[in-house]
Amino acid sequence: MSDLRLAALQALACPEPEAKVALTLALDLTGPLDASAQLEPPATPLPGRPTRPQLVPHTALKPGALSTPAGLAALLHSIAHIEFNAINLALDVCWRFAGMPERFYRDWLRIAQEESQHFSLLREHLRSMGFDYGDFDAHNALWDMAERTRHDILARIALVPRTLEARGLDASPAVKRKLLSAGDKRGGEILDVILRDEIGHVAAGNHWFGHLCAERGLDPVATYAELAERYQAPRLRAPFNLEARRLAGFSQAELDALQQTSR
Repeated sequence: MSDLRLAALQALACPEPEAKVALTLALDLTGPLDASAQLEPPATPLPGRPTRPQLVPHTALKPGALSTPAGLAALLHSIAHIEFNAINLALDVCWRFAGMPERFYRDWLRIAQEESQHFSLLREHLRSMGFDYGDFDAHNALWDMAERTRHDILARIALVPRTLEARGLDASPAVKRKLLSAGDKRGGEILDVILRDEIGHVAAGNHWFGHLCAERGLDPVATYAELAERYQAPRLRAPFNLEARRLAGFSQAELDALQQTSR
């Protein structure tokens, strides 16, 4: 497919995880794209997803004991599901929102490729343990926020990469400790790769949120607070990975506001 935004939509619509990953990794990030085109979604529901895992309310998911193979696999599966959703989120922002600079689309397509690599690492690790993606239930919170912000690019950038995905920066150290305490050295190594890349993904969110705020003459801190309330973003709670958040480009004013509102 000659246009990268159309190719991103094709990958987003693909329901089979392995094929979705292959389509995403095959994208030529230097290829042509039409940033102004208003693209029409396919007749099939978006995103394309497999029949498993079954999606349930997050309150229905009960963590298993990490001392058991199934409990450890369930934790890794939950991370793999986040990464699978992250592929879809990065692809979705590319086709859905027209009129941004070309670099915007190439940034998010690169991010989609990195999320695909994360998902593949986790799936390979699950398979080495005798499990696979789809073997455990999962929730749909990440995509629910994508649906709520589907008509508002400012809200999408504010509340997906800068809120929900940034929570991964905060959670990563504790999750890694859990994996290592369960003897899963490989899982810990994969978490290191994910954290390294996710700092860059959140940084892209911060860059483009700043770009949009500057373009519209908006104060980033006040605008974020208003969007979080309007779209019912989850309240973020400490502890925060302040070092990772600084590396991802959060300003001191934003970090101060985050810590204030979490009390």
